[in-house]
Amino acid sequence: MPELNLIQHHPAEGPGAIAEWARLRGITLNVFRADLGQLPPVGTAPVILLGGPYESNAGPAWLDAERQWLAASLDQGAAVFAICLGAQLLALSLGGTVRRMADPETGWTTVNFANGQALQVLEWHEDAIDLPPGAQLLASSAACEQQMYRVGPTRVGLQFHPEWNGESVRLLNAHFAEESPLPRGQDDSAEHAAVFKWLQGTLDQWWADASN
Repeated sequence: MPELNLIQHHPAEGPGAIAEWARLRGITLNVFRADLGQLPPVGTAPVILLGGPYESNAGPAWLDAERQWLAASLDQGAAVFAICLGAQLLALSLGGTVRRMADPETGWTTVNFANGQALQVLEWHEDAIDLPPGAQLLASSAACEQQMYRVGPTRVGLQFHPEWNGESVRLLNAHFAEESPLPRGQDDSAEHAAVFKWLQGTLDQWWADASN
């Protein structure tokens, strides 16, 4: 079976719907907990970077180790699919910047894609990305222009969270309690299904490009 590395940064933010995509595609997902000091070897292997409640420009010592690992892997040509904190780390490694927003962007949000598609997605972030040189902007929202970008075919960053399914939201709400701005006690199954359909197609394309 093909294998794919995934880096998790927080115990309550796991692969979510990405695990289901990998199962459906017959891909073994190797999960590394960067917050526990786990990172794959530096190399060309494709990797997915998840989010987490940390500042991409600062944060704990293990995050600095991940920044160094990411820069070294990018230098070797690694394909990266990065979400929220991961997308910020990717942008920084490629020469972009990250700045604090005037107001956080949270909950279900409409994201508009360059191809004309619109999708309701979940958000929870206080920082925004200024894109690195050569990046192509792929999606925006009313509050945050840089919702999705690409640098070449195999380096993709998303500020929103397509991996968060219903179980992900329950785990986050349980962990962060009243601090969490995510929905509670409502039926969002249709929204999650639409996001998963989008995620499958997007990951299929990235994985095909990364595997070439």
